[in-house]
Amino acid sequence: MLDLRLIRKDPAGVQAKLRTKVAEIDLSNILELDEMIRAKKTEVETLKAKRNEASEVIGKKKRAGEDATALMEEIGRFAERIHALDHEVVALEEKINDALARLPNIPMDDVPVSPDPKDNVVVRSFGEKPTFSFPIKNHVELNDTLQCFDFQRGAKLTGSGWPIYKGDGARLEWALLNYMINYHVQNGYIQWMPPLAVKKEVLYAAGQLPKFANQQYSVMDGEQEYFLIPTAEVPLNGLYMEEILPEEVLPLKYIAYTPCFRREAGAAGSTERGLIRVHQFNKVEMFAYTLPEKSSEMFEELVHNAEKIVEGLGLHCRSMLLTTGDMSFGSAKTIDVEVWLPGQNRYYEVSSISNCTDFQSRRSNARFRRGKEKPQLVHTLNGSGLATSRLMVAIIENNQEADGSVRIPEALRPFMGGQQKLEIKPLRYV
Repeated sequence: MLDLRLIRKDPAGVQAKLRTKVAEIDLSNILELDEMIRAKKTEVETLKAKRNEASEVIGKKKRAGEDATALMEEIGRFAERIHALDHEVVALEEKINDALARLPNIPMDDVPVSPDPKDNVVVRSFGEKPTFSFPIKNHVELNDTLQCFDFQRGAKLTGSGWPIYKGDGARLEWALLNYMINYHVQNGYIQWMPPLAVKKEVLYAAGQLPKFANQQYSVMDGEQEYFLIPTAEVPLNGLYMEEILPEEVLPLKYIAYTPCFRREAGAAGSTERGLIRVHQFNKVEMFAYTLPEKSSEMFEELVHNAEKIVEGLGLHCRSMLLTTGDMSFGSAKTIDVEVWLPGQNRYYEVSSISNCTDFQSRRSNARFRRGKEKPQLVHTLNGSGLATSRLMVAIIENNQEADGSVRIPEALRPFMGGQQKLEIKPLRYV
């Protein structure tokens, strides 16, 4: 959430920056609500001052044995008006808070200004696109003989976009997760295993509500509503809601493996079948709490981690600085790490790293204190470290061989008992 004081100070400048993200943003309603709230609060303070003055006069009259009935009636009218104004202020504050909660974060000054993802900037690239001496297949076609996944039975159990991993596919998935978790833990990140369902206020604190309410899966337990997490960013961001951290504990560098649940998977065409867009996928999430002056440095660290993981798998990838129009709602700056998928003939994002500055912590009221100073909002950052489904596609499609088998990257072999290939399986029920 944005600081209302910043909008008051420079409404035109803030609106101009926000419009580089969402062209139709208009701050006039927020400014009008703010003026109304401030006017009503001023009236309340004026009435309270008059009430206090009248109370002193009443006391003097009573001590002097004089009639104070008229003043007491006037105080009663003051109280009624104050009560009415307080209710009006509460209603207006609900409206302005809802309006503020729907505004995205302000892009940093070094973010390219454009509504078009085609203007994203290549920051770095690693490796080379593979070349093949045979007609290549996509991962869905390869799976016909590898039998790593069961898309049909997944659809039978739950619906389209809910794949089943089996056999070597399940083992390779766990190998990926272990490889990534080991990397992060060895680099000083603390591993968490958070709940997969959270309360509404936790989802709100992460910036998922109210903006993305239609993309969430929810479950009811009596009258209590819970939400299946779209990413471990949500519970990790909620860990220190309404808390004040001592300066010396920062930065806090966390990772968490969780399944992630998203309703927007959809079906974008035949090339995006299989694991490209799904409603449930596995991900190792990086999350950091930092001092404000250290968040840019932490951002580069998270990007580096994501790049090294992909590079360690021997995959060609590139890192893209996203334009203002392609950034996420809560981000002030985002770099996507994209891998080349030959079966799709295009790059796909496998990690999105974002510096959210104090956008989330203002919602969660997560703060830190320097010595005896007034508490300040922490900065939060997040990044996929990484999502496995598209990495799985990249491994299978980039390492396919002419006979339909697939080489397992060396980095994953220790987690698969030394297995070197995904071999063609005889057709059978499993």
